[in-house]
Amino acid sequence: MRYTFIFLASTFSCAYGQQIYDVFTTTWDRASLFTYKNLSPSPINFQSGVAAGDAVINLTPDTVYQTMDGFGATLTDSSAQLMYNMKTAASQNYWDLLGYLFDIGDGKQSAGFSSLRIPIGASDFSPSAYSWDDTSGDTSLSQFNTNSVPSYVWTVLADIKGIQPSIKLYVLPWSPPGWMKDSGTMKGGSLQSQYFTTYANYLLKAVQAFGSKGYSVYALSLQNEPLNSNPTYPSATLTSANAATIGQTLRGLLNSNGLSSVKLIGYEHNWDNTAYPMDVMGKAGSSFAGASFHCYAGSVGAQTTFHNAFPNAEVHFTECSGTIGSDWWSDIKWDMDNLVVGAPQNWARTVMTWALALDGSGNPKLPGTNSCSGSGCRGVVTIANNAWSVNQEFYALAQGSRAILPKDAGGPWGQRIASSVSGNLSWALRVNAFVTKRTASSDWPRYSIVVLNWNDNTNGSWNPQPVKATINFKGVTAAYTFPVGVTTLWWYGAP
Repeated sequence: MRYTFIFLASTFSCAYGQQIYDVFTTTWDRASLFTYKNLSPSPINFQSGVAAGDAVINLTPDTVYQTMDGFGATLTDSSAQLMYNMKTAASQNYWDLLGYLFDIGDGKQSAGFSSLRIPIGASDFSPSAYSWDDTSGDTSLSQFNTNSVPSYVWTVLADIKGIQPSIKLYVLPWSPPGWMKDSGTMKGGSLQSQYFTTYANYLLKAVQAFGSKGYSVYALSLQNEPLNSNPTYPSATLTSANAATIGQTLRGLLNSNGLSSVKLIGYEHNWDNTAYPMDVMGKAGSSFAGASFHCYAGSVGAQTTFHNAFPNAEVHFTECSGTIGSDWWSDIKWDMDNLVVGAPQNWARTVMTWALALDGSGNPKLPGTNSCSGSGCRGVVTIANNAWSVNQEFYALAQGSRAILPKDAGGPWGQRIASSVSGNLSWALRVNAFVTKRTASSDWPRYSIVVLNWNDNTNGSWNPQPVKATINFKGVTAAYTFPVGVTTLWWYGAP
């Protein structure tokens, strides 16, 4: 599959007033799959006197919430291995995939993923269990190095950055080095208190190691899923009190080493526990930028519970995995409801899923791990026989990502704005809305909405039906019929 260039008539729409030209659509029947349509020469006008639709999308553009950092996934060792193998065997396929995933250029039919999560050391999707200092008792960290990282990880990361130089890297360990833990191994156990300061220095060195290779770290977390200890793959428990203690030390180390811009993120686990991140923020709020959440237990509203307790803290959503063999359209609905629409509506600045790429069986995994048991985890991309295809997670993320990308090169990212849905079919639409401001104050901002129409049954019987809707914006209205599926559309409005 080759991603294509698009000439967007919306580039010139400002001259003609508030009109919708640009639409991306993914439909339930897969007739459209992240399909772009330019409505020129017949754009949809915002105007007075438009009768209300069955659903009415009400936008309040002056009520502006968080800036979005972007959508993306996790570059595991396994993901990088599959991608690198494709590069060596079928390089054009590889470069087509990278462009389709990461090109944020205006006018491109690409997802424009702008956030990438990267393990520090091994995860459950690595060839072996390794850290960045496996020399037992090396409290001076004199043997710290990245030599155990498979070289293909750095190759793929460099290529991604070549496509998307502003990619935001979110880095974190699945485990401290085994010798720092009570288990003596990367697989399960807990960090011992005598190594708290050593561990903080270990994470500082990790950030510096990325920098020495030309990568600025955007955000750093202390521990992936700190309530999980699994003896079959790198993992570790870390209490909220200990996380606060280590975080305070690490924040000081980062600041004193010219890395004050690196965000320190707490928690990194499921929605079902808000007590942990609240305790971290209560004890060490000046050291942490905020907290991140995963989807495997609880509900997305937990993010708002955390936000209400700490309104100045950032919220990030950083992991959720698809399952091989699950229903495509049901997954799209869930992902849109909970992640692409739900997570930002509950204050998330990032929306990232699990493995960027896996094969059709959910491999390769760490030998002996029970992670992703059953039918297996599904990557955003499936790579097989040196070819690639994208899965339902891609389509959900891509539809959201295109709504928040900068209009101008190096310009501002999208910010969530207030929206609501009324009318007799208000239940049929899930809506998120954004404004992307411009580099020049005289240029019109771009407004966008991402809409899930899940009106697919009547009294329990399958019956997908489009929804005739109207969009109220700054005193004028546009009419649009949303097919069952996901639609992203945008227009330009006067500042």
